[in-house]
Amino acid sequence: MTPPPLAGRLDGLLFFPVTAFGPDGALDLDVFRAHVRAGVEAGAGAVFACCGTGEFHALTPEEFRACVAAAVEETAGRVPVVAGTGYGTALAVRYARLAEEAGADGLLALPPYLVAADQAGLLRHYTALAAATALDVVVYQRDNAVLTPQTAVALARTEGIVGLKDGRGDLELMQRLISAVRAEGLDLLYFNGLPTAELTAPAYRGIGVNLYSSAVFCFAPDIALAFHRALDAGDDTTVRRLVDGFYRPLVDLRTRGRGYAVSLVKAGVRLGGLDVGGVRPPLGEPAPAHVEELARVIERGRALLEGER
Repeated sequence: MTPPPLAGRLDGLLFFPVTAFGPDGALDLDVFRAHVRAGVEAGAGAVFACCGTGEFHALTPEEFRACVAAAVEETAGRVPVVAGTGYGTALAVRYARLAEEAGADGLLALPPYLVAADQAGLLRHYTALAAATALDVVVYQRDNAVLTPQTAVALARTEGIVGLKDGRGDLELMQRLISAVRAEGLDLLYFNGLPTAELTAPAYRGIGVNLYSSAVFCFAPDIALAFHRALDAGDDTTVRRLVDGFYRPLVDLRTRGRGYAVSLVKAGVRLGGLDVGGVRPPLGEPAPAHVEELARVIERGRALLEGER
C-alpha cells in the first residue's frame, strides 16, 4: 500500500537524530540505528535524518545513503523519514535521488552552499529539486536562503513542495509569507526550525506555525515531550516553568560556543549513555565545563518534571 503524502503524516515532535561516529571517526551505523530506534519508541512524530543536527555537511554520499536507509529500516513505516539535501542544484539532486533510493518519504532542502542567490535563482533551485524525484520537499529558510512572499507563493504552486521550515526567526516575515500563500488559496506546512525551537514555539503558534523541530528530543525526550504536551494543552504554567528553568538556560549555554547547536546536542546524547562520538571537522567539541553545565541544566529540567507529579 502506498503511504499517504508527507504533508498528511507530519505531526507531533519532529526528531532530528545526530549521526553517530566511532572512535576512529568512521560512521557507526549500529549506534545510529539505536539512536533512531530509541527516538521512535519514545514518541517521535517523524525522523529527519542527515539534516543540520545530523551533520549533513560532513557526510559522503555513501554515508548519507547508508544512514537514510538505516533510519528507514528502523522506523519500519511507523513514522515518516525525511532526509536532508543541499549544496548546489546538481549535488542536491544527487542526494535527493540517493534518499529516494534509500526509501525516504521526503526531503528537507537545506540552503544552497555559499552563494547568495536572488529570488529567481532560489526558485529555479527548489523547483529543479522538486522535479528530480517523487519525494515531497520542505524548503528550509535560513542564512543565504530567505524568501519573499512572492517566492513563497511560487513555491506553494510547485508540485512536490509541501512545506517551509523557518530558521531565521523573523516572525513578521513569516506572517507575510503565510498570509501571501493563504491569500492565493494555497497551502504549505510551516515549521519553526530555530536551533532550540521550544523557546520560540509559543510565539510561532501565535501566527499559526505549530510544527517545530526539537534538538532537545535527541538527549532529553522526556522533557521535550512534556513541553510539547503542555503547549498543545494550553498549559501555560508548565510551558513557562520549562522555558524559564530549562530552555532559556540551555539556549544561554548554546550561545557560548560556535557549532554548539550540533556539538552540544551530541554531548547531551553521550550524557544519556549512548556513545554517538564527537562531531566531524570543521565543528569542534564543547568545552568540558560546558558539558558539565549541560548535565546540570538537564538535571534541573527533570527536577521540574518531577515537581509536577
